[in-house]
Amino acid sequence: MKAKADMNCVGKTFCAFVLLTVAVAMVTMDNIRVSKIAGSSVNLNCSNISVVDLVAVIWKISPRTGNHCTLAYRRDLNETNRTNCSERMDWKYSPETDSALQLRQVTLTDEGRYSCETSTSDGTSNQTYTLTVLIPPVVTLTCDSKGTAVCKAAAGKPAAQVSWDPTGDPRTELENHTDGTVTVLSIYSPRETSITCLVSHPAWNTSQSKECPSENGNTFLPYFAISVGLQGIFFILAFIFLCKVHRGRICC
Repeated sequence: MKAKADMNCVGKTFCAFVLLTVAVAMVTMDNIRVSKIAGSSVNLNCSNISVVDLVAVIWKISPRTGNHCTLAYRRDLNETNRTNCSERMDWKYSPETDSALQLRQVTLTDEGRYSCETSTSDGTSNQTYTLTVLIPPVVTLTCDSKGTAVCKAAAGKPAAQVSWDPTGDPRTELENHTDGTVTVLSIYSPRETSITCLVSHPAWNTSQSKECPSENGNTFLPYFAISVGLQGIFFILAFIFLCKVHRGRICC
């Protein structure tokens, strides 16, 4: 019985040793989410390892649409290999000195999973990124003669957030496009003299605002013009009346 207990203890110790060895040999980093504005560049760093200990490194790119891509480097052969990768995607510097990946002028087709696997004398490690591409919307604001304001945030990714000052109860419509962008249309009919449309988006540091005076805010100018016109007519009629009363002496 004692021998059997000792064997069980040895077996458990051996299993724990194997699991610990596997955990050390294969280190998986957390998934890092990266967001970039369309047209900008992005640099993705691989595991922080010594170049002296490096055996091989491979980037595996899995876009949401399109073909998969790989960039690989073997230090013992000083050999690089690329498969299905666009010209905008390459090593940031040189793989024998830096295993970082650089992607220039990102587009919506570049969205997806980017995984870097490195092999060293101590084992392997994995660093994964999830890339999201942001597209800022085009904002326009129009007002009609009835005082209705229409604020449009066109073709943004993700959908823009539209609000109004002063606040109210606007009608909002969304139009989803095939490329993943969204157009937001907000229609607002307030009673205030002037209103402001506020649009926020992750691609901007601050929200954009556009002001649209309502029809009620412009009524002062027409009334003022009418008032001045009536006063002018009154003075002319009064002048003619005085001329007739004084038999033309004032006019002379």
